[in-house]
Amino acid sequence: MILVENLHKSFGEAHILKGISTCFDQGKTNLIIGQSGSGKTVFLKSLLGLFQPEEGKICYNDRIYSQLTDDEKRDLRKEMGMVFQGSALFDSMTIEQNVMFPLKMFTDMSKEEMEERVDIVLKRVNLPDAHKKFPSEASGGMQKRVAIARAIVNNPKYLFCDEPNSGLDPKTAILIDNLIQEITKEYDITTVINTHDMNSVMEIGEKIVFLKDGHKAWEGSNKEIFKTDNEAVTNFVYSSELFKKVRVMYQEEDRN
Repeated sequence: MILVENLHKSFGEAHILKGISTCFDQGKTNLIIGQSGSGKTVFLKSLLGLFQPEEGKICYNDRIYSQLTDDEKRDLRKEMGMVFQGSALFDSMTIEQNVMFPLKMFTDMSKEEMEERVDIVLKRVNLPDAHKKFPSEASGGMQKRVAIARAIVNNPKYLFCDEPNSGLDPKTAILIDNLIQEITKEYDITTVINTHDMNSVMEIGEKIVFLKDGHKAWEGSNKEIFKTDNEAVTNFVYSSELFKKVRVMYQEEDRN
């Protein structure tokens, strides 16, 4: 679980995060959504410890980040997995070497142990025979799955995903969403996803935090978001005919 209380972050005179408080539950897919400039990326990087807020606190299972020593912060970062926008794989490394990279950095495993762990996670993301391929030989969907495998190879307690569906076709995007949700449940991870993809909201949005101008404007589930009368949310979500139809469907279900 990640608990956020009254988080503020500024850059010079630009006040980006304005008193955000929320909780991201363990074993659930937690989504951060909002328009460009709403503070999503700064919020995610604050959760990762890349930005230090001026006010407020972030607690990781009762550990307050700002009160940890440097060694304790390093230990906490070892418990975090990250899926970057664009996958961020090393082009000069094979898929096996990419996935093994965090093990070499953060563990004292033997070569055999690392190879066994890489085998396990590549099988889990349905890439059992991709070890010797290079990223350039893999499709966009395969690269995302490699990025997920690399993110979970250290058995993280916390998984962060920045626009994991960026650049993918709708069918592949749904497969990636489902894979992230399945892994979240199986590993009992606290997963936080920064996304613009409304299909992700529909498919896996167990907890959604909607940001607007640096404020938390709304939070709830993917079922609740289609019923809310919050004007900021409805203006953002129902910009397409598809979501208008889904809203009507939910309203009819309620009447029945």
